Amino acid sequence: MELVFIGGGKMAEALVGGLIATDWAPAAEFGIIESDPARRVYLAETFPAVNLVEESGGADVLIAVKPQHVPDVAASLAGTGTQRVLSIAAGVTIASLEGWLDDGTRVVRCMPNTPALVGKGAAGLAAGTTATEADLNWASSILSAVGTATVFPESQLDAVTGLSGSGPAYLFLVAEAMTAAGIDVGLSPDDANTLARQTLLGAATLLADSPDDPAQLRANVTSPGGTTAEGIKALEAAGVRDAFLDAIRAATARSIELGES
Repeated sequence: MELVFIGGGKMAEALVGGLIATDWAPAAEFGIIESDPARRVYLAETFPAVNLVEESGGADVLIAVKPQHVPDVAASLAGTGTQRVLSIAAGVTIASLEGWLDDGTRVVRCMPNTPALVGKGAAGLAAGTTATEADLNWASSILSAVGTATVFPESQLDAVTGLSGSGPAYLFLVAEAMTAAGIDVGLSPDDANTLARQTLLGAATLLADSPDDPAQLRANVTSPGGTTAEGIKALEAAGVRDAFLDAIRAATARSIELGES
């Protein structure tokens, strides 16, 4: 097999689907190791050509389990012949991975985010001590199937986690708040929900497609003395910028703590 996923959760599902859709390799060259029987049935129905297996067979491996299960996964790879591992387990450091895996195993650590589920992910990658440029390119090609992938020194992956790893949840909270505010000013729940979702989608698309930076885009729609200016004034008075700064700092700090535990 070309690549075996250990863990068949939502992120693994997104990656398998993206890799098949982009012809990274034929479906029959992927394997998934998943212990939950119900999930195995779901994966078999979703990806009928993908192999549901019990071991890696020496293939390249993508670790997609919860952080607390990574030591057991690493132990299961001992002596299998696997030479290259990509880990998307949050907070698990390269030093830990290399310490648990067989000597010489080439490791790449990644921090993806949940928009990978819709092909719009943002991932940060860091190379292990023996990983080569070819290994980084290999890992980048996997993550690029469901979004973008950028290489960082490992010391910056906690910041990547704080910004993009946790970032979608911040925007979901914004959507919650906008919907509630729309209801408060007289819209029906359904209309407020629809408008909030489409507004965030439209703004994100404009941000992605425009050559202008966020500050310029904001200025473009903020006429002096207009409604948007009043709304921005209220947000600034409420300390929204500082709230986001605090959130990203707190998430980064927690990522550091998880890596040290």
